[in-house]
Amino acid sequence: MSFEELWRDLQPVGRSASSGGYFRQPFGAAERECHAWFLEECARRDLPVSHDGNGNAVAWWEPDAAIVQNETHQYAAKGDVKRSGLSRGGVLTGSHLDSVLDGGAYDGPLGVASALAAIDVLRSRGFSPVRPIGIGVFVEEEGSRFGLACLGSRLAVGAITPGAAAGLRDRDGVPLLDAMAAAGLSPSLGRSPLLDRVGVFVELHVEQGRDLVDRDVAVGVASGIWPHGRYRFDFTGEANHAGSTRMEDRRDPMLTYAMTALAANKQARLASSRATFGRLEVAPNGTNAVPSRVTAWLDARASSELALAELVATIEKQGVERASRDRTSLEVAAESVSGPVAFDAALAARIATPHGWPIIPTQAGHDAGILSLAGIPTAMLFVRNPTGISHSPEEFAPMADCLAGVEALADTLALLAAA
Repeated sequence: MSFEELWRDLQPVGRSASSGGYFRQPFGAAERECHAWFLEECARRDLPVSHDGNGNAVAWWEPDAAIVQNETHQYAAKGDVKRSGLSRGGVLTGSHLDSVLDGGAYDGPLGVASALAAIDVLRSRGFSPVRPIGIGVFVEEEGSRFGLACLGSRLAVGAITPGAAAGLRDRDGVPLLDAMAAAGLSPSLGRSPLLDRVGVFVELHVEQGRDLVDRDVAVGVASGIWPHGRYRFDFTGEANHAGSTRMEDRRDPMLTYAMTALAANKQARLASSRATFGRLEVAPNGTNAVPSRVTAWLDARASSELALAELVATIEKQGVERASRDRTSLEVAAESVSGPVAFDAALAARIATPHGWPIIPTQAGHDAGILSLAGIPTAMLFVRNPTGISHSPEEFAPMADCLAGVEALADTLALLAAA
């Protein structure tokens, strides 16, 4: 089956008829339908699938036993025990199938569909892997439901404690364990054995930016991921009547929030960083009422941990100063903070150099970053996004570039899984 056919079958799932965006929330009907599609495509290719109880899955293309035995004998004869047989581990690729609220089609699913298509390409070439090749699908990468990005991969590598995971709830108050159970899963929140045989991970992803557009190339390789975090800003004031309360008598937390959001924009621009207030909750949330509380979530990203800490501290300081003038209060709590990720430089060069692909940084978080921090040699391939827009219905990659990405991934898997 071609990539075009795979994409045609997957593209309608979870798509909003009104906005054209995608609502593939973790453990929800659309995301589970995408997962069922993945299992069907794996079965079509005779790829056995391993699961953990949390919704993560890996399908394996096993090498021919005779090829492995021959390689084992060759390296053993040279006294190179470390490189004999499968001791080097499998080559894993893949991505995720969930989306942000009203998101784009390509963020995540492109990597899964491309992995399946890359297996087809390798088989059409007559390629026989020496190392097993896996296709992984991780759940709740976006953090759009339970507030913690890359939750599935964090669970898989043991980067979050079972207690912390069990305490997660979505914005409707549904506990993570209940959502998993409702999806027919049997949660096991400790570290998963699913990745035990993985020796290297390569994730293909649509670029979330315009670097490749500016370079006029279809494919790039990642150098690393900026540190980033999510912070909850709680602004508290006094509820009152919108008509009868004089402006000078108000203790309006919405004003404090508004000035803090403007300060975040200014400070991020000055520091060449990123700061976004993208989610807001207001109480009592009435048109004719001064709010008593405004809760806002800040997404902040910077080129270093120090720059990130300074950015958030400056935004908080200016928010507190404004609160004192508005007779309101502000409390800030970090909900999740991820440090910088430097991908394996030698691996990136090995992949990029033969093709002349550029090696570029990314400001977005990925499952690849979690696996890299867990000690798994990791690389990323990016496919050009002509507008640079992501996390939006406007997210897009031309079919020609998608096909170039499939070929690039096939070449990379062949390089890493060959004798």
